[in-house]
Amino acid sequence: MSELSFTVSRIKAETPRVRSLVLEAKGDAPLPQWSAGAHIRVKLPGGGDRPYSLVDLPECRAGRHYALGTLLEERSAGGSRYIHSLKEGDAVSATGPVNQFALADDEDPVLLLAGGIGITPVFSMAAALARAGRDFRLHYLGRANGELAFLPELETICGERLVVHYDDTPPGRPDFAALIGALAAGGDAYVCGPSGMIEAVKTLWALAGRPPQKLHFELFTATPAPAAGDKAFEVEVKSTGQVVTVGPDQSIIDALEAAGMDVVCDCRRGDCGICQTAVLEGMPEHRDVVLTDEEKASNKVMQICVSRAKTPRLVLDL
Repeated sequence: MSELSFTVSRIKAETPRVRSLVLEAKGDAPLPQWSAGAHIRVKLPGGGDRPYSLVDLPECRAGRHYALGTLLEERSAGGSRYIHSLKEGDAVSATGPVNQFALADDEDPVLLLAGGIGITPVFSMAAALARAGRDFRLHYLGRANGELAFLPELETICGERLVVHYDDTPPGRPDFAALIGALAAGGDAYVCGPSGMIEAVKTLWALAGRPPQKLHFELFTATPAPAAGDKAFEVEVKSTGQVVTVGPDQSIIDALEAAGMDVVCDCRRGDCGICQTAVLEGMPEHRDVVLTDEEKASNKVMQICVSRAKTPRLVLDL
């Protein structure tokens, strides 16, 4: 995937902790086209990168600009701090765009659910659905008034199809079961936000007997911090016999990359499924939101960006 070079052309404080950035392409070539739900991976100064969803702002439709919305994380692993340190005129590099959270290519009704900064891909979905004249509703969740980014733009795009939920103001938290029940048969739901919100919707969706392929979700949270009590364990790479130790503060991917392996991955949060790997021996400790309960119980596959081991060693089909 080719690298893209930008200049930061505009920065705006959307809330006290969320800023939007408009990135202008360097050179004369138009930027790659993208669809709602896509993201780019912004390169970090010290190495590595972080995914950021593209926001469908009006100035980005001429093919020369991409827009991002970013939250300043309290426990930033580097990406959030870097983005919030940028100034207008600074240079930025990225790869992409890639879309693993795309709208289905059909005319079925759509329920959009966004929590906090999870609005960024959902904003673009709402804009695309509105332009296409599709039937949709957007429920946008936040802690308090003044903490929801892009709200004026969404009010213009969605009109009465937008419902805002604040923790401390009526109507309060949404009744996810009722929202699922009100969605027409065959409708799709797209959920983006913290893991607790996604897991609640997944459970209620299944209880309602809805087809699992009609529920789409993307986890929006910081790169998971090590949990208290995490211990080191070993991973054996089946193809080579190499054994790598995964430290308490490392993911399996981190350890494999430090050992010189090139691992295919994307989100590093446990929600995209790109790094799914077969487990040949040992028992994984699942920490993702991708696998079903049945898949987790089988212990035959795992997401190696976040999940760990319950046994001293895992043998992986790598």
